[in-house]
Amino acid sequence: MKKYLNLLSVIVAGAYFWSYTKTYTQWHFIDYINLIFHEAGHTIFFLFGKFFAIAAGSGLQIAIPLGLAGYFFYHHKYISSSICLMWTGQNFMNVSIYVRDAVTMNLELLGGDYVIHDWNYLLSEMGLLHKTDSIAQLIFIIGFLILFSATVWGIQSAWNTHISDTEKIHI
Repeated sequence: MKKYLNLLSVIVAGAYFWSYTKTYTQWHFIDYINLIFHEAGHTIFFLFGKFFAIAAGSGLQIAIPLGLAGYFFYHHKYISSSICLMWTGQNFMNVSIYVRDAVTMNLELLGGDYVIHDWNYLLSEMGLLHKTDSIAQLIFIIGFLILFSATVWGIQSAWNTHISDTEKIHI
């Protein structure tokens, strides 16, 4: 029975994250959570200089679910790890929206017109603003591949792994 509950958990999580890919440019519930980690990245790393603090927003947004995936993997909680990797893939896709906006700067940013557009600043500083679309597309593809791999791995883990009484989904 636990095998099927774990399989259902992976399918439900996968369905949520895959539905995200169809409307990834729209705001979703998970984006509220991602925004907290994004803004925390700026705040936590402000002591390391402007460039690093700005980069840390998107960096922490991706690092949190990736770190959780690593933690669960280390503890042999492969289903939980796969769901966190799905979330990681979704975050890459979310960051690609912000990157793609670096030239036009049409997104509404937290703080309004008086804040720096992270990716406009980062790509300008690196002399890569003219490569915005290619960079955004690459980040989206990475996210898509992570989401695909994590979904397949999660289903495979749920289906083929015997779940003992002590192993449960941890998220």
